[in-house]
Formats: sequence, structure tokens, C-alpha cells
Amino acid sequence: MNTDFFLIGIDGGGSGTRVVLGDAQGRELAQAASGPSGLGLGVERAWQAIAAGCGEAFASAGKALDWSRCVLGCGLAGVNNRDWLAAFRAQAPALAGLAVESDAYTTLLGAHGGARGVIVALGTGSVAAVLDGEGECRQVSGYGFPSGDEASGAWLGLRAIVHAQHALDGRGPIDEFARALVAHIGAHTGAHDRDSLVVWLCEANQTAYARLAPIVIAHRAHPFAARLLGEAGIEVGKMIAALDPSASLPVALCGGLGAPLREYVPQIYQARLREPLADSAHGGLQLARREAARIGG
Repeated sequence: MNTDFFLIGIDGGGSGTRVVLGDAQGRELAQAASGPSGLGLGVERAWQAIAAGCGEAFASAGKALDWSRCVLGCGLAGVNNRDWLAAFRAQAPALAGLAVESDAYTTLLGAHGGARGVIVALGTGSVAAVLDGEGECRQVSGYGFPSGDEASGAWLGLRAIVHAQHALDGRGPIDEFARALVAHIGAHTGAHDRDSLVVWLCEANQTAYARLAPIVIAHRAHPFAARLLGEAGIEVGKMIAALDPSASLPVALCGGLGAPLREYVPQIYQARLREPLADSAHGGLQLARREAARIGG
């Protein structure tokens, strides 16, 4: 392997990007984080976030960033859209190598170390996947915001904001949960009334809705929030059942909402839940290592 290469794992979603920088053997040198790089938010924006994260990682490692010496393994939300994927590849800098897969695939690689298993990735969006006996990745969910991505942060936020809407116009009580939602909106609009909420709703994207998910979790004892979280757990169970009818494979809940939603997953799946071995960015580092070997680096 060319020891002049750097291997870089990228985990790009709708809320942020995580970068793991490794040497030519995949030994970790540094980590960094930057803004969203899910392709649904724009390919140019994705590359800006990846470049920012890579720049920070190289700086932390005391190295100079030279794209021509970099092999990237990217796990990105939105790669199932062929046009977005083609545009992403077309806008890439002059890299030594580039492998792009779904964030579900790199999450699988990280969570189970390349072994068979199921993952349910719960972040801004959601997707579940299984690595079968032939090493192929099969997915469910992940259809995207607003119609899909059940149990995700955006899915929770889109439903939670209804409670604030009802509270502001008198269809429901202005309780602590509603106040917390309205206060969050007010912090972004400068107002705390119906009109400011309408302004926010007109501009909100999946990332904005996902930022409401921590408020739902913080108010988990509230009946409205508790119902939402229970529904999220049921949706996670449906994903697991669809991917593993044999009910025999280990299941890792991944992403920022993996741990908070664990207790809401139906009891019949609880015994199979495992902590992920590593995250999607480290799965991306595995992908970069494979790509470097493929191109003979």
C-alpha cells in the first residue's frame, strides 16, 4: 500500500458530518465534525461540509491537507437518488480515491465490524439495514423527509410541533412541553406567537424539525411526547422484523437517537439489542481502506 495516502472516513447526515482521518493502514490520526452533508440539502453544501471537516482533522493531526493523497470512504444520506450521487461524484476534488455508499452501509460496517447483523440508524433521518450471508446490504425505511424516515428526529419534530400549534390557538393547553417548543421557535424567529411559528414552518427543513427531537425526549413523561416515543419504538420494531424474519441476528441502534429510543423498542426485540462496535464514520474508514486496496494504493 502507498504509505503516502491518507484514509478518511466520512459520515454525512442531515444534521452534521463526522470525519475520521487515518494513515495508509487505517490507524486513526484525528477526528473532526462539521455541518450537514446529506445530499438532500445540496451537493455543493455537502462538499463544503466535508472539506471543512477534513481540514479540521488534518489540522488536529498536524498534517497538510492534500486531496491528491486522500482516499475517501463516504457514507452519505441521499445516495439512493442517482442524480444527487452523480452530481456529488462530479463535484469531487482531485482525490486519490473515492468510495460512496449509503450511510446505512457504513453504519453496518461500523456497528458489527463487518459481521452479519441489523442496524437501525436514528438521526435526522432514519434507515434500517441488514448485512446478509453474502455480504449484501438490504435496507428498509430511509425514504426521506417528510413522508418517510419513521422514528427519526425529523419525524418526531414534525409531529411534536402539532402540540405547539394546538396550544397557540387554544385547541390544547399551553403546558411546559408546548412552552419549550415555542421557546425553541422563538429563539430562531425572535417572537413567541402564532405568526412567528408560521414563519418558522414555512422555512423549516428536516434539520430544523430534527432539532425539536431533544425537546420531545426531555418531556418524555408528557402524554403527547410519550405517545410519539411509543409510536417511534413500534416503527423501529417493524424495521427489525422486516429485515430479520428469523429473529436471530443482533441489532444495533445507531445514531444520536439510538440510545434515547432504546427503551421504547418493543420487548420482544430487547434481548437482541447490542451496542454498536463503532460508528458510521469508522465504517467509512473501513470503506476507504477497501477502496485503497482496490485501486492498488
